[in-house]
Amino acid sequence: MNLHGTPLSIVIFALFVVAVLCLSTFFARKAKSASGYYAAGGNIHWAVNGISFAGDYLSAASFLGICGMIATLGYDGFLYSVGYLAGWVVALFVVAEPLKRMGKFTFADAIDAKYNSRGIKLAAAISTLVVSICYLIPQMNGAGSLVEPLLGLPHWAGVVIVGGIVIAIVATAGMASTTYVQFLKGGLLLVFSTILVVSLLVRGISTDPSSLTDPSGKKLLFVPQHTTEAGLLAQGGQLVHTSGDYQKFVLAGEPSWWKRDAAGNLAQTQWTGGGHTNGKVGGLLYPVGRVQAIGGMSEEQAAKGTGTLSPFSFLAHLTNADTKIEQWATAKVTDEAGKKITIYYAKTVTGTDEMKPGVKFKVDTLWNKLNFVSLMMALFFGTAALPHILIRYYTVSSPAAARKSTIVAIAAIGFFYVLTLYMGLGAATNGTINPADSNMSAPLLAMSFGKVLFALISAIAFATVLGTVAGLIVAASGAVAHDLMDRYAGMNLTDTAKVRAGKVAAIVVGIIAIILGILFKGVNVSFLVGWAFAVAASANLPAILMLLFWKKTTAAGIVASITVGIIAALGIILTGPEMFAGPYGKTAADAWHKLGQPGIISIPLSFLTLVIVSLATQKKREIAR
Repeated sequence: MNLHGTPLSIVIFALFVVAVLCLSTFFARKAKSASGYYAAGGNIHWAVNGISFAGDYLSAASFLGICGMIATLGYDGFLYSVGYLAGWVVALFVVAEPLKRMGKFTFADAIDAKYNSRGIKLAAAISTLVVSICYLIPQMNGAGSLVEPLLGLPHWAGVVIVGGIVIAIVATAGMASTTYVQFLKGGLLLVFSTILVVSLLVRGISTDPSSLTDPSGKKLLFVPQHTTEAGLLAQGGQLVHTSGDYQKFVLAGEPSWWKRDAAGNLAQTQWTGGGHTNGKVGGLLYPVGRVQAIGGMSEEQAAKGTGTLSPFSFLAHLTNADTKIEQWATAKVTDEAGKKITIYYAKTVTGTDEMKPGVKFKVDTLWNKLNFVSLMMALFFGTAALPHILIRYYTVSSPAAARKSTIVAIAAIGFFYVLTLYMGLGAATNGTINPADSNMSAPLLAMSFGKVLFALISAIAFATVLGTVAGLIVAASGAVAHDLMDRYAGMNLTDTAKVRAGKVAAIVVGIIAIILGILFKGVNVSFLVGWAFAVAASANLPAILMLLFWKKTTAAGIVASITVGIIAALGIILTGPEMFAGPYGKTAADAWHKLGQPGIISIPLSFLTLVIVSLATQKKREIAR
């Protein structure tokens, strides 16, 4: 989908990029030492760090992915918000203060504080790199989705632009500039998301699709036309192909696909395939989704709209059993040339169904139950084990400041996730879902309120990607330069050399992130982040918890736990149904197993491995003493 950038959106985008680069240049002078580069000298105020936490954590998955999932899945999409927020309980009560006391720059510092083990340094550094790269994929993918409508550029160009800017941020000033970029981004995201939700509530709900237009006055909403085969033939249309319940007609030289229901009625669809969108090269998939009826109101009243609503009355109207909402589904069909194309068609659900669990996370079979529990485990346990989150604790001066900044982060993040519910439902009912890319739901909702809000929301969403990617690359560069080169390989780098090595590592990791972001185009970013959380929870959290609370933990146990956690999580992901149905280009039935989320196996397995290996190596530990 390409809505083409407006001059205003381009100017706002450019101003933000210039501001970010100026910040990086300013802080570059203060990032000459390793402490300054990797931990901002430990001098960040706890309140600033708390908002920076939010800016780091509220990634493309939170803003773009969750809003898109709520818009298309309703209640099940909001479960990601619940899971992401719940993980901060572990971070607050378990990890914050101990990690600050034990560490210096990186996750490996904390894990290895009691042992000075080369094995731990290597395993922790590899874990940091793997989790960071898993998390980078959806962030870069989200960047490409944003730049398409913001600047009118293709997806790959957006990924390259983000990669280039972030490499510049990290390679010049490291954690200092990253912190203030995240602080700026976190604050702006909260403010303008609130403005968007307030605007949505003031507008209220209406069934009149003509009111849903973009700032230029063009119809923003694709409303399917309904007819019959006889009706199309009477207009001079020619039936040229049938594939299952779908028929292709040519009318006045223009192709169109229609979905046939059980009664023989036809509804117009949108489609992509063979380089064509809706029958045209470079054609648009129009934003979709609207309210068709409002419970408790006549058709005439519903067309006029509800007027301004409170947050509670907005939800009450949308969840009414008599409310009808247009959602969208997809199907694969074969055209007359034998090529596969994707059809997007409308379906109507009631307001009750909109917020009914089970649209995505079905619990009707054992495998579906395991997948759901596995995802919730990953989200709950993964937050406190993400390397780019853990290193933020080293930017404050004391364990008490670490705890305070975590409390600020929880308040800011919790408030934002409440806003995602309204933004997602607003997109679903205001004709602002791109059927081919749900990640753009929130920015397209902003577009329905005017060019200025769209440009601001898109630029802030772009900043959301910048802040998170910068934090991830700082974590990855620290793993390479500080953990692998300096401590594991024993190169004894000077401060200057360690900073230089970190900058080179940042460039390399940034290039890898660009490539992967292009390859995973179109996959919902929140779904991809679930995998990153699963790997982090499997590889890192068992080592952190057992080190803090089990005195018999040994270095060998930690190394084995991290290694098994990484291999088990990645192995289950790479051989599972989601990879086969997605990047592999096959079907879910071809997968080696039916488990889409690895946490329910990989997390307990990592804990068990640590316990067994630690008990088996107790004698060696006593000898070492």
